[in-house]
Parts: sequence; C-alpha cells; structure tokens
Amino acid sequence: MKKQKQDCDLKSCMYCQLCIPEWLPAIGANRKIVSIKKGELLFNEGDVMTGIYFVNNGTVKVHKQWGQKELIVRFAKNGDIVGHRGLGADNIYPVSGTALENVTACFIPLDFFMSSLKINYDFMQRLMLFFAEELKQSERKMRNLAHMSVKGRVANALLLLQNKFGVKPDGHINILLSRQDLASYAGTTYETVFRIMSDLAEQQLLKVDGKKITILNQEALEGFTKDE
Repeated sequence: MKKQKQDCDLKSCMYCQLCIPEWLPAIGANRKIVSIKKGELLFNEGDVMTGIYFVNNGTVKVHKQWGQKELIVRFAKNGDIVGHRGLGADNIYPVSGTALENVTACFIPLDFFMSSLKINYDFMQRLMLFFAEELKQSERKMRNLAHMSVKGRVANALLLLQNKFGVKPDGHINILLSRQDLASYAGTTYETVFRIMSDLAEQQLLKVDGKKITILNQEALEGFTKDE
C-alpha cells in the first residue's frame, strides 16, 4: 500500500458530503490517500482496526473466510465506505478488503473518525441507517444460503451486481468478475457457477463473453430467486 500525493476533492463520498463545511479542513489535514494494486489487501480479517476507508477510484471486494471457503460479503465502488465493520468493543476487522483493480482510497484514522461522529450529526444518522440496511442485507444473504436454490443464488448475485454497478453501453454488467469471485458472492463453487452460467446462456437468459455478462431476461432471473 502506498501513500499518494494527490488529494480527493472533499465532496465525492458520503463522509465529506454529510459533514458540516467547517469540518472539511480538518478532514483534509487528517486523511491519507492510499493506493493499492489489483489483488492487494486494503485491510485483513483479524487485524486491529486502525481506521476507515472511503473508495476514491476502483472496486474493492469485502470478503470473509468461511471454513476453507471465501464468502464475498459486498462490493464497494467510488464513494463507498469500507472497513467500518471493525467498529465495536474489540476494534478488530472481521472481514478483509481486497482490490479487484488498482484502487485509490481515503484513509481516516479511527480516533478522528470517532470525533467526526460526535460533531457531524447528519453523517452519524446516515451511517446508522447504512448499518441498519447492511444488517438487513446480511440477514437476507444468510436466509438465501439456507433456503434459496443454487440457481436462484447465482441469478440473485447477477441482479445485485447489475443494480450496484449498472451496465455499459453494450449492455454488459459494469464489473468484470472471475467465476471464482462470482461463486464466492453467490455462496457456491466455481464448478456450479460455470454449469449454471452455461445453462442460462443456452436458455438465452444471459449473454456471456469472457468476464462480460449481459442479462437478457431480467424477469426470468428474478423468477429463479423466488424458487424455494
């Protein structure tokens, strides 16, 4: 991880947008802009939490070891917060954050971040609502792992990715994931994802071109997610 000389614009992420204007100079003085290469860790599961990150550019996968397997919890893109799951009594990161491409992020030291919460009520309220929504999504994911068919989980993962990242002009989902990462996000194996993707492509519900995935029939994929 390298420190960068260039600054962010102090207005693109939730943190800067919701803090009072008088607090922005303090953010500028305390933050650190870091750069990590594709495949490198931003923070590691089990490490002592030192601060919070806001993604400036690039995509980060937030993942956790589940036995011998990796489970991807969420993805973060420009403006998103990562590392916040370490907040708590022990201040230990319960997940890891890995760059899916070259990433620049704004690092906010923990002590300064906690001071920000005491002063910036709009930001604190938004963060609380964000935590509540993230908890709902985590509970939904656990329910899906227990009750949704594997095809439904793969379809649901693709729909979530499209909703999060949008689509490129040619129609493919605006994130390029390996089959292994897609499997880790859906809570299944590489082999199962490969088989299901091939099946969906044969049914002309998806178009697959390497890592480029285009949803051709969203209604049909949504139908799989309702299959108990």
